[in-house]
Amino acid sequence: MTKDASERRIRPISVLQAVPMARNFLPYEERQNFLLPPSILEWVREDSLECFVSELIEQLEAKGRLASFYENYRIDGWGRAAYHPRMLVKVLVYAYCKGITSSRKIAQALESEVAFRFLSANQQPDFRTVSDFRKDNLAKLQGLFVEVLRLCQAAGLAKMGRVALDGRKVAGNAALDQNRTKEALEAEAKRLLAEAERVDAEEDRKYGKDKRGDELPEELRDPRSRLQRIAAAYARLEEAERREKE
Repeated sequence: MTKDASERRIRPISVLQAVPMARNFLPYEERQNFLLPPSILEWVREDSLECFVSELIEQLEAKGRLASFYENYRIDGWGRAAYHPRMLVKVLVYAYCKGITSSRKIAQALESEVAFRFLSANQQPDFRTVSDFRKDNLAKLQGLFVEVLRLCQAAGLAKMGRVALDGRKVAGNAALDQNRTKEALEAEAKRLLAEAERVDAEEDRKYGKDKRGDELPEELRDPRSRLQRIAAAYARLEEAERREKE
């Protein structure tokens, strides 16, 4: 095979060449540029859980319920800028309500899921930042999470994501029922945070403290050489199929 033929063999086939153009499809281009910057608010519904969590946390902060989360940050403005505690609280509360306790999976969601990108204002803290924030604010998060769940229950929610809110009333003993419900929500908050600690520790052992676990192999990370590797692999498969037929 000549050099020119070899180069043609591994060159990726254009999508436009591979798909007949006579069919009537909507335009599809992953790398298209927007004429105007898109607003992520257009991608979430006003009646969605993520919007509810965002507004609820904003209300709690307005009442000073998030003040303790700011205590570990410098007040003189020096040093590297940190991710906003309010944003991290929103992300964690939403994630735990959705049953996502792994900091690595939360970091993945911050890249790929619209609801998480909405809550983080398109910021993408890595999994170690998420995990450390939980560890540094464990007691505060547990207390706040219970408050969030109780507020949701009082607002009329039967479920907060995957977390069931027991709204049953005992006739003639509402105070006792409220105490039992509070204890149940406290136990649920404690369980979720303990699960997050267990999962993070397990994934640290499995992947290493600096790895997220979904990284591509080193040789496939460079987009400039990745297409060539894919095309070369395809060519090898074609050659193997040809030999098998012969």
